[in-house]
Amino acid sequence: MPKRRDIRAEIAIVGGGLSGLSLGIACAAAGIETAVIDREDPAKFRDAAYDGRTTAIAYGSQQVLEGIGVWDALAPHAEPIREIRVADDDSPLFLHYDRAEIDAEALGYIVENRLLRGALQARAEALPSLTLHAPSAVEDIRFNEAQARLTLSDGTTIAAALAVGADGRNSPMREAAGIKTWRKSYRQIAIVCVVRHEKPHRGVAVEHFRSAGPFAILPMTNSKDGAHRSSIVWTEEEHDAPGLLALGDKDFARQLASRFGDFLGKVEPEPGRWSYPLALIQAERYAAPRLALIGDAAHVIHPIAGQGWNLGVRDIAALAELLVDAHRLGLDLGSGDLLRRYERWRRFDSLTLTTVTDGLNRLFANDFPPLKLARDLGLAAVNKAPGLKRFFMRHAMGVTGDPPRLVKGERL
Repeated sequence: MPKRRDIRAEIAIVGGGLSGLSLGIACAAAGIETAVIDREDPAKFRDAAYDGRTTAIAYGSQQVLEGIGVWDALAPHAEPIREIRVADDDSPLFLHYDRAEIDAEALGYIVENRLLRGALQARAEALPSLTLHAPSAVEDIRFNEAQARLTLSDGTTIAAALAVGADGRNSPMREAAGIKTWRKSYRQIAIVCVVRHEKPHRGVAVEHFRSAGPFAILPMTNSKDGAHRSSIVWTEEEHDAPGLLALGDKDFARQLASRFGDFLGKVEPEPGRWSYPLALIQAERYAAPRLALIGDAAHVIHPIAGQGWNLGVRDIAALAELLVDAHRLGLDLGSGDLLRRYERWRRFDSLTLTTVTDGLNRLFANDFPPLKLARDLGLAAVNKAPGLKRFFMRHAMGVTGDPPRLVKGERL
């Protein structure tokens, strides 16, 4: 039998992925006693075979990573996005974003997930106020007026003023609190892989809107042997995707090249393919007594604009700001007032981005010729309206609205 331990923490975060570790670091760096629980062995996360995906880090999210002391270790592995080109399939009309138009170093960055996880883990291990319980699962969770009490699979119990659900789209924490969700399946599958190509990408990200779903080409750092690389997020209808995933290497490469085009020369996929179903999920509430939800536990959106993780980063920055301010004043970190403020702050941003990405996916999935012409003309019109284009660029960078201090480049 495992030896029982009773632990007290100020906050207990369930889920030690990108979102959970980021919040844990932000809070622990300010002296908040933080426990992070994850069912997976942390060593697995650093293996490229475990997760070959990349993360699009918007400028605002990069500011958060810098503010929590992670960016310096990550920067050498992050490829700046200097330009973004958006086109409606093979239409000659397009929308072009350029960092020079807003005098920014980059519109965002592309980083391999395993390297982002590694940088977060290294920072977490250096913080004395953060304790990682992994691999370990939450067997039971109880909420009362004073605290959340978690029982782990190794017999450990953790009592905390606040529990945070950072445990993904099928969040057991959300379910334990009785929070319902609104769900919609897109009937699409995202196929993810990395390709090598003859010509340098020059920091240009390309997104082709197709009726089956978007096909995104995201610039990556060169490989150790100097090869030019890009990450592919290839969306297909759910009835076609399994056949593509089952293809042999040569046939898969041909299918990919037919969608990629020849603007970067010969294209060759690296070993490894990953896939995941696309859905829209919105929690009816982002908080309950002694519980807050962040990231995919609160909302899942379509990846059409690469904003899913960035939306969660703004959750992290907002909740961390409220928790750190309350901690400095000696206030209850799980109070109803604090949780209501968090939910109000994050709700509008989340629902707005959910509506936009869902609408874009539906708009570009329709091949009705007059509608296709109208949207192509719309892209071209925005491209020729400097003020409007700068607004959309700043929105893609995650710095519009009422951003938390970390997103603005300020310290907690």
